[in-house]
Amino acid sequence: MIDGPRTGPRVVAHGGGHGLAATLRALRAATDDITAIVGVADDGGSSGRLRRDFGLIPPGDLRMALAALCGDDERGRTWARVVQHRFGGTGELAGHALGNLLIAGLWEHTDDIVTGLAWVADLLGAHGRVLPLANLPLDIVAEVRGIDAARPEETSTVRGQVAVARTTGRVVRVCLEPADVPACPEALAAVAGADAICMGPGSWYTSVLPHLMLPDMRRAIEASPARRICVLNLEPQRGETADFHLHTHLDVLHELAPDLRFDVVLADRRMTVEPRALEASAARLGAALEVCDIADPTAPGRHHPDLLAAALRQLLPTRRRDSMAG
Repeated sequence: MIDGPRTGPRVVAHGGGHGLAATLRALRAATDDITAIVGVADDGGSSGRLRRDFGLIPPGDLRMALAALCGDDERGRTWARVVQHRFGGTGELAGHALGNLLIAGLWEHTDDIVTGLAWVADLLGAHGRVLPLANLPLDIVAEVRGIDAARPEETSTVRGQVAVARTTGRVVRVCLEPADVPACPEALAAVAGADAICMGPGSWYTSVLPHLMLPDMRRAIEASPARRICVLNLEPQRGETADFHLHTHLDVLHELAPDLRFDVVLADRRMTVEPRALEASAARLGAALEVCDIADPTAPGRHHPDLLAAALRQLLPTRRRDSMAG
């Protein structure tokens, strides 16, 4: 992790996977003080294997966040490619991401999750810090309606992040197991000291909302004096939110955390086809709706890092809280 004096606002970004990576790449152009808080419920692929074999929290989304914080120079781009490299073939390493193995090895060497991630960040020259949501692996459990097309009103229980993300039914409720796992203390401290908190974009039920399912993390976000920004997805996600409108994302967030207030909801102009409904859902969160061009026109479903950076730059506080006091 690159050290030195920091003058930009302290920004904490919650999420996981490609959505969080997009936010982190954009935030790097808007501030020099970033902390990513990453979900720990992934149970698929390389992460799932390491989780099952060694009892680790899944490292994959943590790896993606670290790669997103690598610099834009040759060294940074090289390290980003290296940690994302995935082994081919049919042997025991097949499918594993090199960065996952590096993180797992440093966890075993340091016997401390946060310290191990800091070592990886230093090695990569990451422009920010990456922390887990919790120091123990979590499972996502969902109630899903209509998996069996012949019984559209029947509700089934689906367990595991991969299974929930791929479900053909409609997700009606999600929880974490175990429900009483404490959030990572360093993550709670980052939220308490933040000038701004960003949630989204990302898989809504499996990457974004789990951050509000841990009671102490939800309370920390609610109590934080930070400016709270919700970045909406660009399109529904097959399975998880297939029938969602933009405002539906906000409605299920409000249902999960009715006391949580946001300052701004950020949406892409081309996706805002029901502006009144979206404004009403944002208002229930206490938020103003900000609509601008943030989608990548060459990559459907993805945010453009420069456009998202420009939008966030306008929404973030201009100074750190500690400098305001002076």
